[in-house]
Amino acid sequence: MDSVLERLGNLGLIPVVTLERPEDAVPLARALAEGGLPCAEITLRTASAVDAIRRISAELPEVLIGAGTVLTPYDAQRAVEAGARYIVSPGFEARVVAWCRERAVLAIPGVATPTEIMAALSEDVRTVKFFPAETFGGIRTLSALAAPFPQMRFIPTGGITAENLLQYLRLPCVHACGGSWLVKADLVAGRKFHEIARLAEEAARIVRQVRGQFV
Repeated sequence: MDSVLERLGNLGLIPVVTLERPEDAVPLARALAEGGLPCAEITLRTASAVDAIRRISAELPEVLIGAGTVLTPYDAQRAVEAGARYIVSPGFEARVVAWCRERAVLAIPGVATPTEIMAALSEDVRTVKFFPAETFGGIRTLSALAAPFPQMRFIPTGGITAENLLQYLRLPCVHACGGSWLVKADLVAGRKFHEIARLAEEAARIVRQVRGQFV
């Protein structure tokens, strides 16, 4: 778990991907890797998600694949069996956290309030997703939430863009950010993988301004 978390922190940005067609999974992951971001969070919002995780894990094992929008232990099980190496939830669900802990899988639950952060701490979780970040006040709210919880690290997701990524990454409490602008539905639907690779390269340059060179 620690090695996965460390790698996510080094990468600094997790592309959040929703796929309608499983055949897009491998070329999309390859484009992200070519751009310098060999990772992705595949959201379980479509019927293709688990198959997409399976395909990427099998063909591109160097790409760090996780599953997002994980709502139940059964969701987590399906994703991990397909090859997901970390689990992300939009909110805090103790059963998902427990399932992952028992199997040494990294769980990143979502939080938006002090109460949810305290619930995560009670389950020994030290890295959480702040979601939806911009809707809930962005950097100002995140800074306020982080102040009484110095032991917690955050992955803000929701409304993160190339324009505000640097501001988020400069916060000491931010472990990494999650972003979907690199992999918008129209880019994937149009199979514009060269554009996705370009956006990933641009984002990776922004990360390096704060985090330095990563592998």
